[in-house]
Amino acid sequence: MGTDSRDTITRAEKEKFHAGGVACNCSDSMMLVHLSQKHDRVSVISLPRDSYTEIPAHEEPDGTTREAHPAKINAAYAEGGPSLAVATVESMTGLRIDHFLQIDFRRFIDSVDAVDGVTVCTKRRLSDQATKLNLAPGRHRLAGGPSLQYVRSRHVDTSADLGRVQRQQRFLVNALRGAGLKSTLADPVKAARLARTMLGSATVEQGFTASDLVALARELHRIPLKNMEFGTVPIGGFNDVIENVGSTLRWDEERADRLFTTLREDRQVTSPGSRTEPLDPPRLQDQPVVRGDKYACA
Repeated sequence: MGTDSRDTITRAEKEKFHAGGVACNCSDSMMLVHLSQKHDRVSVISLPRDSYTEIPAHEEPDGTTREAHPAKINAAYAEGGPSLAVATVESMTGLRIDHFLQIDFRRFIDSVDAVDGVTVCTKRRLSDQATKLNLAPGRHRLAGGPSLQYVRSRHVDTSADLGRVQRQQRFLVNALRGAGLKSTLADPVKAARLARTMLGSATVEQGFTASDLVALARELHRIPLKNMEFGTVPIGGFNDVIENVGSTLRWDEERADRLFTTLREDRQVTSPGSRTEPLDPPRLQDQPVVRGDKYACA
């Protein structure tokens, strides 16, 4: 989960990378990552931040119990931290979450800089007035700050958050395949430093030690792109506006259940030899799951 917490970056960084504004303390980026039992295949499914959910009943800091209630999925983190965010995703998907990684603006910038940047590529100009992202068609190697602009941009076109989700997945693929990560993982000292940067000083147990995270990164780095698949939970449309919640996305329950059943049974989502291309920009009710090589820079 990526949070919108920005109090750990400096005022100068906020201005330079256009990362100001008031944070809602929400988990605005959520990716469900399934590593196969044999550790030879990985599936990544993004959960859009505006997805409608019922946040489970939970105990408030004052000891009182708050009953289950409707909300956007990203509000679970704001209400009860990572443990409630995890419980909410588990209740929606029927999957058990074994580990989670919580990344804020500071950890993201520093982690990208620790691997000497990440290369991204685009076939069309990407321009966003809010984040001031402005990338011409082609390949670009981005340091931590510009990378934050890239993964945060949601005003590039009319696809809004779905376009941002797709760019986040593209970024992840190229980060995993980048020479910078390969070099870092080959150096035990640099690898441990990167893991500590990503884990931060979180007081909540995330299910990882630094050594665990390094081992996982090495496994993911070795998995062939054809054995990686990326998608977004199937969307059925928009719900009616809900008081005190706003406009929310409605999952296509039947297709989403099939997707999560496939993951629960440790099966591949895409068909063997799939050549499905990502839609760019993506469309609300047509969210294909694609292989990792479709997102990798050529």
